[in-house]
Amino acid sequence: MSDITAPSPHTRPRLLWPALLSLLGVAILCTLGAWQIARMSEKRVFIDRLAAQAAGAPAAMPATANWPRLDPAALDLTRVSASGSFIDGSFAGVRTTIAAGERGTRQLSGFGRWIFQGFRLDDGGVILVNRGFVPEGRLGEIKPASGAATVTGFLRAPEGRGSFTPDDLPANREFYTRDPAAIAASLGIGPAAPFYLEAERQGDGLTPPAGVDAKELIARIPDNHLSYALTWFGLAATLIGVFVAFAWQGRRKGETV
Repeated sequence: MSDITAPSPHTRPRLLWPALLSLLGVAILCTLGAWQIARMSEKRVFIDRLAAQAAGAPAAMPATANWPRLDPAALDLTRVSASGSFIDGSFAGVRTTIAAGERGTRQLSGFGRWIFQGFRLDDGGVILVNRGFVPEGRLGEIKPASGAATVTGFLRAPEGRGSFTPDDLPANREFYTRDPAAIAASLGIGPAAPFYLEAERQGDGLTPPAGVDAKELIARIPDNHLSYALTWFGLAATLIGVFVAFAWQGRRKGETV
């Protein structure tokens, strides 16, 4: 009996495809991890911009004449101040659920609606204002706003509809997505801006409709990119380990004693 330490001539070809597939998998996983790191940097720049806006004076509302040339996505979460008057008439509700805040925060929560009402700007343009959140049980307390006002808040892009989003009920002015075009049509005030204005919180945050608090808005922005990146890099390392174990096992099987 003799020891043969050299691997079998069949070992190398047998490892070729697993090696290539493992290399491809590792490259894809590392690319996804690097993309998450890049997104993390972008997200943190974005959050820093919001924090700076919240601490400073709001920007002027974009002129109505410029709306067709604006990108609502690029404007999203820009803090502005808008002067004009609320449009007399009804408001619409967008169903939502607000999670309870951390201990020490003062905010309404639970199942309820965002209250949307038309607002005519001083330059004649019409924009929908999300006046804030109202718990479902207190909806009867809410009356339409009226008269001249200056609304400070955040411009928001229309909300997309998911595969499982229920159908809106425009005849009842009841919606499941924050879609300014559809909401304006149900209120009979169109055409309106292709974005809406989310009013900043005024008062104690416990009187409906409760507008958005800038700090809470920023805190709700998900920033999980680092954990995602570590997951992708971890999977890449796992794949490398699996291939090494597979190759080592193949080498041992190729040895004869």
